[in-house]
Amino acid sequence: QVQLVESGGGSVQAGGSLRLSCAASGYTYRNWMGWFRQAPGKEREGVAGIHTAGGITYYADSVKGRFTISQDKTKNTVYLQMNSLKPEDTAIYYCAAAGGNPSVASSFGYWGQGTQVTVSS
Repeated sequence: QVQLVESGGGSVQAGGSLRLSCAASGYTYRNWMGWFRQAPGKEREGVAGIHTAGGITYYADSVKGRFTISQDKTKNTVYLQMNSLKPEDTAIYYCAAAGGNPSVASSFGYWGQGTQVTVSS
């Protein structure tokens, strides 16, 4: 059984940084793991993804240059380093695994419970 456990969310001021972690258990697929976010009243959007086999990364235009996704295969953990945070980054962030397209939520088979990120101006 695949389990994804996120941590690292919180509240920061604009310009600050946070690092999200997603620890996966029972997951051995060689495909995309990613981070999505959903703000109130908005659709879930892909933020960043990493292909667990080749290390290829994907970023949404809105976070390019500010967010970095990485993985530690020894810990089966994916990280999202978020710098220069803006109030519009405020959302619940979800870790997802077993994805076919890093920008398409419906292509992912497993989801974490989500962690809140709040950025104040």
